[in-house]
Amino acid sequence: MSRGSGKGLSLKDKLDGNELDLSLCDLNEVPVRELAALPKATVLDLSCNNLISLPSDFCSLMHLVKLDLSKNRLQQLPLDFGRLVNLQHLDLLNNRLVTLPVSFAQLKNLKWLDLKDNPLDPVLAKVAGDCLDEKQCKQAAVKVLQHMKAIQSEQDQQRQRKLQAEREMEKKREAEQRAKEALERELRKREKAEEKERRRREYDAQKAAKQEMEKKTKKETVHTQKPASSSRPPQPPRQKPSWSRSVLRVLLFVLFCILCTLAACKLTELQHQPLCVSVNTLYEDVVAALQNHKTLQNMLQHNSHQ
Repeated sequence: MSRGSGKGLSLKDKLDGNELDLSLCDLNEVPVRELAALPKATVLDLSCNNLISLPSDFCSLMHLVKLDLSKNRLQQLPLDFGRLVNLQHLDLLNNRLVTLPVSFAQLKNLKWLDLKDNPLDPVLAKVAGDCLDEKQCKQAAVKVLQHMKAIQSEQDQQRQRKLQAEREMEKKREAEQRAKEALERELRKREKAEEKERRRREYDAQKAAKQEMEKKTKKETVHTQKPASSSRPPQPPRQKPSWSRSVLRVLLFVLFCILCTLAACKLTELQHQPLCVSVNTLYEDVVAALQNHKTLQNMLQHNSHQ
């Protein structure tokens, strides 16, 4: 197999103690799987190859303590490069790096760093400084870590502010949603009340129309009945018979009978009959009594005048 992929190499033959030298192997890719099988190789030299990038699973080689990637064509490091937490020595000389991943700040054990001959961002280049001797390379490691930690902190704060803004926006949306729902409930309640009021007015109108119709029907009935009643001649009200009038009639009838009997006994041949004799006698007694009564009345009147 081709050497460019790193496959076909006998990595064990190149392992010397804990050092694995893969420099000058014309590698285009890093044989991560084979390297992962050699956890003893804590020192890895990949310098002077044709590496343009590192695969993401390269960061699983957490056993690495010293890593030499100098004189390749690396344009960037994996985003999770900070997983190599045991890394103490890192040589990135003469690559094409402009920036470093923010996770670089997690390399808390890094003691030595060389970033020379990279088209670094001016701020990062100024922070890294030169790496011409052991002291400068150690200072570069410290300063770059501090710088990346500051960037990470700033990004964390930005994420926190963004998260806070998103939460506030979410709260605002929820509040607006609640207000919208409350408004919709109020509108539905108002519409329901208006509908109820409309139906009540319709009911009242129907009731009033019904009552008006009943009144009109009654009036028409009265007007229809009046001509029939007016065609009849008025009849005088019937007077209820009174008992005093009946008694008076009886008395008049009795008096008429008495007068007739008296006239018969006085003027006819019946005056010698026993009944007529008694009637005539009674008549004379009554007349005498009336005369006596009249005489007594005259005397009383004469005495009262004296």
